[in-house]
Amino acid sequence: MKVFITGASSGIGAALARAYAERGAQVGLVARRHEVLTALIASLPQAQSHRIYALDVTDSAALSAAAQDFIDTVGIPDIVIASAGISVGTLTEYAEDLEVFQRIIETNLIATVTTFQSFVVAMKTLPKARLVGIASVAGIRGLPGAEAYSASKAAVISYCESLRVELRNTSIKVVTIAPSYIATPMTAHNPYAMPFLMQPDDFAARTIQAIEKGTSYTVIPWQMGIVAKLLRALPNWLYDWAFSKAPHKPRNV
Repeated sequence: MKVFITGASSGIGAALARAYAERGAQVGLVARRHEVLTALIASLPQAQSHRIYALDVTDSAALSAAAQDFIDTVGIPDIVIASAGISVGTLTEYAEDLEVFQRIIETNLIATVTTFQSFVVAMKTLPKARLVGIASVAGIRGLPGAEAYSASKAAVISYCESLRVELRNTSIKVVTIAPSYIATPMTAHNPYAMPFLMQPDDFAARTIQAIEKGTSYTVIPWQMGIVAKLLRALPNWLYDWAFSKAPHKPRNV
């Protein structure tokens, strides 16, 4: 098995890299920090069989080049996971947050598209393949103080759904994973309670099960999936009242 993962230096991406390597997969790992990727690869079984690509996923040319190198040196991946993402509190009223908005959208959404685009034609030649988009429960309803993050993850959910329908008659299944709170550097700065907080390795194990099944969309953990459905069903006036005073993720973290 061959697996290509972006955002692989820490958190969800690193957990998925470890889990797949332990299952005997050859992995291609993308992240900005070369030294962290090098240390991660060294810790994996069959370290010499894996590839690392130190780049910023918003650099579409570099990301496409990495994808082509993986195909040329390792082979067409069976699974591509667009896991790279950033989460920072944003408020529309602050002009300086416009640049942050753009960075979040480019990292969380546009880089997902670039990652998939780099592989989709080649993966159509495989008998079984998966494109996996990492969304978030924050994309199910807009969270106050997280306009950019919620918007980017809602877009990932809709984008993956469109792509799933488009590729329905091919060998590629598009899988959308919506994590809730996972104990990663991204959530470490949250100054509020995080119900059903899950460890990255537990999340990775459940995600791999969903990927193998070709599950179209799932929230992990399942408890938050129930909460998400209830929130989605709330009328706007009730949701607005309930969340108008919800704690905000810190800006510029």
